Amino acid sequence: MAPTPLAYFLHSAGPASAPVRLLGWGLAALCAGVCVAIATLLALAFRGTRDAADPSRKTGKTPQAREAEAFGAEANSNANSNANSSADGRTDSKANRIVGIGTAISTVLLFGALLSMLRVLAAVADPPRASTLTVHVTAYDWWWKATYSTPSGTSFATANEIHIPTGEPVQVELESADVIHAFWVPALAGKTQAIPGQINRQWIEADHPGVWRGQCTQFCGPQHAHMALEVVAEPPDAFARWAEREARPAATPANAASRHGEQVFMAHCAACHTVRGTDATGAQGPDLTHLASRRLIAAGALANTSANRLDWIAHAQRIKPGSLMPGIVLTPAEAGDLAAWLDMLG
Repeated sequence: MAPTPLAYFLHSAGPASAPVRLLGWGLAALCAGVCVAIATLLALAFRGTRDAADPSRKTGKTPQAREAEAFGAEANSNANSNANSSADGRTDSKANRIVGIGTAISTVLLFGALLSMLRVLAAVADPPRASTLTVHVTAYDWWWKATYSTPSGTSFATANEIHIPTGEPVQVELESADVIHAFWVPALAGKTQAIPGQINRQWIEADHPGVWRGQCTQFCGPQHAHMALEVVAEPPDAFARWAEREARPAATPANAASRHGEQVFMAHCAACHTVRGTDATGAQGPDLTHLASRRLIAAGALANTSANRLDWIAHAQRIKPGSLMPGIVLTPAEAGDLAAWLDMLG
């Protein structure tokens, strides 16, 4: 079953998100308590107003009896004026006490919430041990580039999908290539902004294998809502195998159709995309060296299938209006051969 949009409120998948989840529970309970207290006080106030407007609700006397009493009460009004003033003074004093007590309670609760937030900030500021892996993430309108450096000194890039080993803190270096974005994978960590010309850092760690969705949370343009990513956590040995595969160049075309598909790609796509091991070295769009191995394309807009890849190529502006990816017109033969080549990029 797919997780609900607010599943991170109930569950966390790493040590950087668990304190935030507990803090969220505490703040939610505080807000709920305040709402209940305000509703109770409003109900009591409305009840008191009705009793004052209709004394029969309290005394049980009929309107005719109250009218008869009014003639006698008018004669004694001057004598009772001082008593009424004294009663009003007692009422004001009681109201002031209630306001004072409410203010004191609110101050204590807000101060406690502040201390809790400061403790959580301190707890998630640094990982419990040194990170063994650093991923440099660059935000673009509207996709994510993830660059890895291997122990051997080589590096490779992928897009919109970040793989990490379980049980190990991972340092994430964030920057933006255009406008301000915000990197948020709620099941693993809090939000951190990606700002042009500045590198911000955060760390993430997954307790167990899984796939967690992330999202840009800083409005960055028309396709802000369609700027998603996924973090794939896998056991360290599986992650090592994935990294080793990703560092390889693209496979050589195995038949005439895929060879022609590569030529189609070079003619229409190589200016913007890189495919390592080929002449395609464009840097404007995502690295597609191992495109077929990813779960999603177009920053989470589509599942990564052969049909969806061709749909994206032909109708990018319909699927994601305003993106830098143009719609490309291909003949059926060109589309089929290009699909055969892209299927090899696993």
